[in-house]
Amino acid sequence: RGHAASGRSLWPAVRITLENKTMIGCNIFRITAWAGSFSGAVSTFVVSIFPAAAAQAQAGDDSISMSFVWVEIFSALILLVSGIAIWFVARNQTTRIRELKREAEKLRDADFGEPLRVQPGELGELAAVFNDMRDKLKTTTISRDYVDSILSSMNDAIIVTASDGAIKRVNRATSHLLGYEERELLGTSIDRIFSPGKSGTLVDQKPSGIPREAFFESKLGESIPVSYTCSFLGGKEAESGDRIYAAQNITERRRAEKRIRYLARIDALTKIPNRMQFQHLLQRCIARARRSSRPLCLFYIDIDAFKEINDTFGHLAGDTTLETVAERLNMALPEDSIIGRLAGDEFAVILDGVGPDESGKKRTDVLAKLVLDRLADPFFVQGHEVFMTASMGIAYYPKDAPNVIDLIRNADAALYHAKKSGGNVYSYYEPVMNEAAVERLMTKSKLKRSFERDELLVHYQPKYNLETGEVFGAEALVRWELPERGLILPSDFIPIAEETNLIIEIGEWVLDKVCEDFRFWQRSVSSPGRVSVNLSLKQLRQPNFTRRISSILRSYEVSPTSLELEITETTLMENPERTIKLLDQLYALGLHLAIDDFGTGYSSLSALQQFPISTLKIDKSFVRHVSTNPDDATIVSTIVQMGRNLNMDVVAEGVESEDQLAFLQRLGCTYVQGLLFGDPMSSDNYLELLLAQAEGTDTHRALFA
Repeated sequence: RGHAASGRSLWPAVRITLENKTMIGCNIFRITAWAGSFSGAVSTFVVSIFPAAAAQAQAGDDSISMSFVWVEIFSALILLVSGIAIWFVARNQTTRIRELKREAEKLRDADFGEPLRVQPGELGELAAVFNDMRDKLKTTTISRDYVDSILSSMNDAIIVTASDGAIKRVNRATSHLLGYEERELLGTSIDRIFSPGKSGTLVDQKPSGIPREAFFESKLGESIPVSYTCSFLGGKEAESGDRIYAAQNITERRRAEKRIRYLARIDALTKIPNRMQFQHLLQRCIARARRSSRPLCLFYIDIDAFKEINDTFGHLAGDTTLETVAERLNMALPEDSIIGRLAGDEFAVILDGVGPDESGKKRTDVLAKLVLDRLADPFFVQGHEVFMTASMGIAYYPKDAPNVIDLIRNADAALYHAKKSGGNVYSYYEPVMNEAAVERLMTKSKLKRSFERDELLVHYQPKYNLETGEVFGAEALVRWELPERGLILPSDFIPIAEETNLIIEIGEWVLDKVCEDFRFWQRSVSSPGRVSVNLSLKQLRQPNFTRRISSILRSYEVSPTSLELEITETTLMENPERTIKLLDQLYALGLHLAIDDFGTGYSSLSALQQFPISTLKIDKSFVRHVSTNPDDATIVSTIVQMGRNLNMDVVAEGVESEDQLAFLQRLGCTYVQGLLFGDPMSSDNYLELLLAQAEGTDTHRALFA
């Protein structure tokens, strides 16, 4: 189209060229007439030059005839020269015209060629005009090709329409997007390519630079989401009213947005609703239950000892375990149940229409037992058979809570109660559980401030030699004194300290305090005895634990042989290889090591021989009924005998009666401690006991007579 336009613009130049041909013919005619006149003038000139010849001619006819012959010959020569000159002039003009015609034909075919030579004369002026026109057309055509190239290379679909919506031009991206050829779209309405029912008509739509979204419909009928802008071609003041649409395919963006919305609602690992989506679904279920006056039940499920699976087999095995839990919940529960993963190894289930009435309670029991039994089935992780159990808390709407937050919180409180019961059980929510949960949360918050407020204390429970009745040493027991509650026992706050890692700070503080008290006692008595300090698993896991203990002992100038570290069986067997190395290092420092609560955990005799242990402490649960229960008596007797055979001291905890004391004396137990000899005492009171023993005024020795 651009070339045709260029050709049409050349026709005036061609017409000018034809007019110049006519002018050239007239000029040739004038030259010929001029040559004839010139010939006559030459004859007259010859006669005037040669008057004698004329006179002689008059004298004789021969002479006259000869003169005219020469005149004619000379005239013929002049005419020949003139003709040759005219031929050269005409040939030159014709060549220039042909050259102009040839360049005009090239220009018509978009071949700009080379510029014409500009010579003087009217044809030279015409050549100059032609060169100027050629340069302008060349610039214009290059600009248009450049714009066409830009439009063709754009990834966005460009559509130009008339004011009535008829398509006037499209680029290559439009054809690629819709599957139409350009000729198939030209002249059709813009509404043809927009999906009916999804985008409406665009003909009457007011152009705006603000991006909008619509759906294109391809040649094959496929709906393609696009983001497009529409504006007037030439600006708002354009008279033609033509519009230009720039559209971008947003299929990938729509797909990404859909994926993001999915991940925002669904747990990526288990493919079930996450906490946010589960709470949203629970809110909808509560709203429906409120309208229909129906109850619903919430299960809150947590995997028992899930951390052990992660620590033993790795996080990949942990992920496999969580996927297994989700699959088994889906298989065990009714199809209309809603299952969600709230966090980590915590799951929840909504059971619509299940209430706290008798029939609902029976159904709840059946489903709860089914879920726990199904989760307890063994499964394989990395070729190893793994047994998994779970605990469950149960709460009802509206009996236990009227809203989402309270219902989840109360079910969580019931779950915590089930965990404290040993796991692999389910518990129904009761108001007292929530009070305990609130109290536990407040305790956790206050415990973090106990160091700042100097609320922790260390009390000492003396240990007595069963043969002599003398104080052999003491066990350091940490106490927490709250102004509003008084003394809080370790059983009430140590588990919380374990959860929050405060146990590390508390353990180090106790060790520091014991060394400080021991140095004070040494100034008054020669031998304060051996003091036992309990260690937690998290303390032993510290990479610098041995170095830290050594530093504390040196700072207070206390001999390591004056301290005994008590470790439970569970702690010993958590990682036997590492624990043996660590205990060997502690033993090398001179510290004594004891197994606390012996008999309540699991440890093989072969493993026990490998640990550098010097003392066994019998748990008070066996000592409590040792004088009345034959089974307990047998267990205690066996432990005492085993300790003797292994050259270990044996300490019986929890002695509260003289009958228990007498039985232990008969067995030959080494040491005892318990409330029979008084409550745990402060550092000053323990020093007074040691001083009284040195003076022979102590009151407990009579019990051992």
